[in-house]
Amino acid sequence: MTPEIVDELKDGILWISFQRPQARNALTFGMYERLAQLCTDMPTDGSVRAVVIFGAGGKAFAAGTDMTQFRAFETPQDALDYEGKIDEVLEAVERCPVPTIAAVNGACTGGGGSIAAACDIRIASASLKFGFPIARTLGNCLAAGNIARLTELIGAGRVRELIFTSRLIEAEEALAVGLVTQVLPDEEALMARAAELAGQVGAMAPLTLRATKEAMRRNRAALKVDDSDLIISCYMSEDFKFGMEAFLAKRKPVWTGK
Repeated sequence: MTPEIVDELKDGILWISFQRPQARNALTFGMYERLAQLCTDMPTDGSVRAVVIFGAGGKAFAAGTDMTQFRAFETPQDALDYEGKIDEVLEAVERCPVPTIAAVNGACTGGGGSIAAACDIRIASASLKFGFPIARTLGNCLAAGNIARLTELIGAGRVRELIFTSRLIEAEEALAVGLVTQVLPDEEALMARAAELAGQVGAMAPLTLRATKEAMRRNRAALKVDDSDLIISCYMSEDFKFGMEAFLAKRKPVWTGK
């Protein structure tokens, strides 16, 4: 059985790929945990100088969390534990001691978008579609830390508009608003540029890069807030249960606000 995440070290660059192309690389809990472990255990002896994260299959970086896992949620603590775990994963990506590059081809939504946003640099192919269409699909919410990270990247007004409309940002807009730093014409060009960029940043002073990453993380961490009531209100709602089943059955949900 093929692993759901594959990591391969080549010439000082660690390539981490999501390997569920049949599900547009929807993320299982095991995939989140493996990504966090790879980032947490990253060596600082110079053997790894940069990390590139990407999705296999040619159609998606990662299309959010595998929603079948939400069917097991029964209590408020289930929701809090899930969002707490996601927060730990994203913080592990941010704390990775070497530069991280998200090479985004195709769909990058939900949890996939959160992982890309937690990386140091994002580049994309022309097929990029980025967003968090949860107000149209599931009726859950993003944790406050996720909102803060996205706001830092593209601004509060654009984050509101993106979530409120459930639309997806495409490549040229992503470049214009600073979500990505470069758009390449196709996946082949994207991966070639990712290798070139990883080699470039990996040759820089590692302590300078590490201190910059950590200082920026601490700036945002200082603003951390308690959002448990918001998470519980969404994940324990009838809307979330109905929305999840409607999405999995490919039906349009009917929202009641309950």
